[in-house]
Amino acid sequence: MSSAWHTSGPLVALMVLAVSVRAEEMKEKSCDVIGDETSESQTEKALLKKLEPLSQMRFNTTVELGATEYYTYHFRVCREVDSSSHDLAGLVQIDRTTGKTTVIGRINETQVFNGSDWIMLIYKGGDSYGRHCSGEKRRAVIMISCKRGFTASSFNIISEEREKEQECFYLFEMDSSVACPAEDSHLSVGSILLIILASLIAVYIVGGFLYQRLVVGAKGMEQFPHLPFWQDLGNLVADGCDFVCRSKPRNVPAAYRGVGDDQLGEESEERDDHLLPM
Repeated sequence: MSSAWHTSGPLVALMVLAVSVRAEEMKEKSCDVIGDETSESQTEKALLKKLEPLSQMRFNTTVELGATEYYTYHFRVCREVDSSSHDLAGLVQIDRTTGKTTVIGRINETQVFNGSDWIMLIYKGGDSYGRHCSGEKRRAVIMISCKRGFTASSFNIISEEREKEQECFYLFEMDSSVACPAEDSHLSVGSILLIILASLIAVYIVGGFLYQRLVVGAKGMEQFPHLPFWQDLGNLVADGCDFVCRSKPRNVPAAYRGVGDDQLGEESEERDDHLLPM
């Protein structure tokens, strides 16, 4: 048993190591902001975290320049366009005429900053220019603008600036809700008070019902809390309105007096006396 373990042990260890290396290779790389780990901007890291919902999406756009230039652009947010190639390309250009693939920017050289309703993502370290821009490396600038209700839409190329000596770039734009600022609460003070009042009423009714049923042992309508008060509430309100809205004092005599039987009797006796002979 000991000799078998000595024989198979190293083989198992090598297999585990190979599987671990393969899993690490298959794991998709993410954006790495420019600078070493100790000097990386925490603000940039927070913005990359905000862009994370877009990382599993792929974006494409096609542009035709005249009769000779026909390109397709493939873009991913903080992920490699083709993870099997291991070239860290975050945005590539494919010439539809020749099939040539050009890396515009790589995710291991990322910059990101933002404004009130936009985020600017920059991939540097692309393939070098030939005759343009002093042969420097290409870079992609992606302007992500706020558009509520859409996780991502409208990925397009705006222009390619390659007539300068340095700092040339490709400019893209897209819309996404991740670039939008947090919405402020639209609840007014009155709405908040109404919510609190409704909550208190609900607690009163439910709590009172449970108390009447479980503690007092009430049944039927008697389970409603303070039932006699609520039954008499209408009369109380009516009495209050009568007291407040009455337009004259209660002790003022009426302007019209009705004719009673006693008054009729007295008047009939006076008429009888008048008819007696002298």
